[in-house]
Amino acid sequence: MSLYRSDWKVERLGDFALHEKGTKPKRSQKNADDVFTCSYVDIQAFEKGIVKEYTDGHKCVLCEENDFLMVWDGSRSGYVGKAIKGALGSTLMKISFPGIETDYAYYFLQSKYLEINTRAKGTGTPHVDPGILWNYQFAIPPLPEQRAIVAKLEQLFSELDNGIACLKKAQEQLKVYRQAVLKQAFEGELTKAWREQQTILPSAQELLETIKVEREQAAKLQGKKLKPVIPLTQAELDDLPELPVGWVWIYIDRVCENNKNSLKAGPFGSLLKKDVFVENGYKVYGQEQVIKENAFYGNYFIDEAKYHELVSYKVKQYDILISLVGTVGKVLIVPENFQPGVINPRLIKISLDKEKYGPRYFKYYFESSFLKGIYSEKTQGTTMDILNMQIIKSLPFPFCSPQEQSQIVQEIETRLSVCDNMEATIRESLEKAEALRQSVLKKAFEGKLLSKEELQITRNAPDWEPADKLLERIMTGKRTAR
Repeated sequence: MSLYRSDWKVERLGDFALHEKGTKPKRSQKNADDVFTCSYVDIQAFEKGIVKEYTDGHKCVLCEENDFLMVWDGSRSGYVGKAIKGALGSTLMKISFPGIETDYAYYFLQSKYLEINTRAKGTGTPHVDPGILWNYQFAIPPLPEQRAIVAKLEQLFSELDNGIACLKKAQEQLKVYRQAVLKQAFEGELTKAWREQQTILPSAQELLETIKVEREQAAKLQGKKLKPVIPLTQAELDDLPELPVGWVWIYIDRVCENNKNSLKAGPFGSLLKKDVFVENGYKVYGQEQVIKENAFYGNYFIDEAKYHELVSYKVKQYDILISLVGTVGKVLIVPENFQPGVINPRLIKISLDKEKYGPRYFKYYFESSFLKGIYSEKTQGTTMDILNMQIIKSLPFPFCSPQEQSQIVQEIETRLSVCDNMEATIRESLEKAEALRQSVLKKAFEGKLLSKEELQITRNAPDWEPADKLLERIMTGKRTAR
């Protein structure tokens, strides 16, 4: 028994839709002139309307405003939208549905995005699998019903989009709140009352003196050169907020253990190429673990011989791992039950002097908007942001007693636990909203979205005819055009 009513028609998408993949123009330049008048529609121009190149249009695939474009290659493969006028880029496909209500076809392609994207082909750059796309069954109702389905979808999605916008606004407000909490924490505001209740607290100078003596003793025992703990210069302090009594600004590289491997960038790529990876062994820690905040994510390993060769890059419990490229400044604390391993070239590890500096205190500070504001200009590269050892060493760190650091972390986490619960609820609601969108689209293309009354209205339209007659006219038109 057919899923569709008798006045619908179902066609294989590849037999019905017209399609043409874009190409890279032979000649292009950055600025438009009398010859190079045609916008080059690459991914950025398609998604954001930002045109960076112009071509003369020679031997190009041209697209008009509101043509359907599908991203064919890359992480967004399968994404569909409407074009701007220009020459189509090589990673995009133009698709047209002759004789079909434009937005009906648009919503049909939208309904397939998740499946197309998650089942993309290719071991390197993923691309749309033609075997999936062109074998879809394209359900064609009568034209008046197509228009009614589009109108109903737009009504429902308008309400859904308003709800999603409210949820995303709440997400942004929580981000602002989170940063406000961190700002107050590292200005000493969250522990102001706590400090007033303490009878004896070491001064900043006493803390520095204690650390200096301990480091001198450790260096002497190890026969190593002392790494001094010094405050910032007055000129540097003038650019920083005033700290509470008992706090002092120091350089971030002075919070490490007193050994040469306590602040370490990952090995050069030649020391850790993918051809040395094995199925099991010692873990290779990279940005994917840090960004996901999951030390157990990923499956790159090296053998024991390579591990001992790279022993100076090994991680240990409570080390701080910092991402250096693209998504810079994210921090992961190596957990107690970590897998032994080494960092890759996209990370810096910091082994803290844990008697003086709390890992969670460090993490919250490093991910605060205050510190990001200090290093953000220095990390901006021509193609992506890059954080390096020199920048990290020059960053200021607000040092206070270990007891107060612990209290600060407690105050932060008390407030942010509520924030985290709200964020989890919002994420769940956004996932449900997307699931609802897909459910509505599924009903639309199964002919189950319109009520009986709405269907009857479409059948009274002057241009109503069964879809088989519509399809016959479309095919006749296509044959005539040839």
